[in-house]
Amino acid sequence: MNCCHHCSSCHLTSGLVPTMSPDSLFQGWLQRLLVIVLKLTLSCGDPGAVAGRTGECTARHPASYILVFTGLWSPQTFPKQYPLFRPPAQWSKLIAVTHSSEFHLWQEGELASRGVRSFAEQGVTVELVKDAREARRRRAVGSMYRTAGIPAGTGHSSTELVLQPRSPLLSLMVKLIPSPDWFVGVDSLNLCEGGQWKQEMTLDLHPYDAGTDSGFTFSSPNFPSTPQENVTKITSQIPNHPANSFYYPRLPELPPLATIWLRRQVRSPVRQNRLSNHILPHPTKAQHFSETPLDCEVSLWSSWGLCLGPCSEGGVRHRTRYILLKPANTGVPCPELEEQAECMPHHCQAHN
Repeated sequence: MNCCHHCSSCHLTSGLVPTMSPDSLFQGWLQRLLVIVLKLTLSCGDPGAVAGRTGECTARHPASYILVFTGLWSPQTFPKQYPLFRPPAQWSKLIAVTHSSEFHLWQEGELASRGVRSFAEQGVTVELVKDAREARRRRAVGSMYRTAGIPAGTGHSSTELVLQPRSPLLSLMVKLIPSPDWFVGVDSLNLCEGGQWKQEMTLDLHPYDAGTDSGFTFSSPNFPSTPQENVTKITSQIPNHPANSFYYPRLPELPPLATIWLRRQVRSPVRQNRLSNHILPHPTKAQHFSETPLDCEVSLWSSWGLCLGPCSEGGVRHRTRYILLKPANTGVPCPELEEQAECMPHHCQAHN
């Protein structure tokens, strides 16, 4: 019975697996082996190419940089509604984070986090610091840096950064004060190419709207966006509304609102050249931009006034308009604010 049972089991098994000849079985295994060898060759033959595709930094050592933030927010380049008092134009502290591709401080086209909202609206960093610390536990964030604010629209602040190969990306934010929820910043700037750290970089910065407040002007009252909108870049024509403080329809693009300058430095084991929160001994070259022309804007005409004058000579009526925005920097001057036209007094028509 044992033999019959064993034979029966063999018969059932052979029914599930098709019978193959030794030659065909060998050819099948040979094809599988060739596929495996080919995959291993493609993945291991050029480690640098693989690192380049994945965006990984293969540098052997960390890199130290000096970062200089320069505010270019002036009444010459941005004359429209330029804040002069309560409060005057100025910059918040700068928040910078070194990280890997698994972390984002902020992203254009995406919803702002609670930390970004708090910083963009109020300049508060508590939530941003909390998010960075949680990401650091996952090894997605390297370090976080801060500089002092700038009490004017133009000026400099600086700090030293140290980037590790596992976190070669740099993101930063600086809030415009005053503004509803506007900021300038950089998202995931890669300072490492393969196994080499970049030596020097200069980037122009333009304003962004965090999408959490619906104000149009620098001094707009708090008016939360419901629902919250994505982070968007502010341009000379977006938002397309004359009331917007950055609306310059004559300009193809806005001048830079600020710049950042990064330079790699050699770290001496004896004396570290650590600079923080002050202007470099040899500041970057001043950038010169042409003054932005601001055209005069006037209101619509008022309705015509009463027709006044003698019946024999005819009467005259008037209408007026007023200036909404004064011109600046050789912009189009204001047109006439009063207009008159001949008319026939009403009492004359009644008398006739």
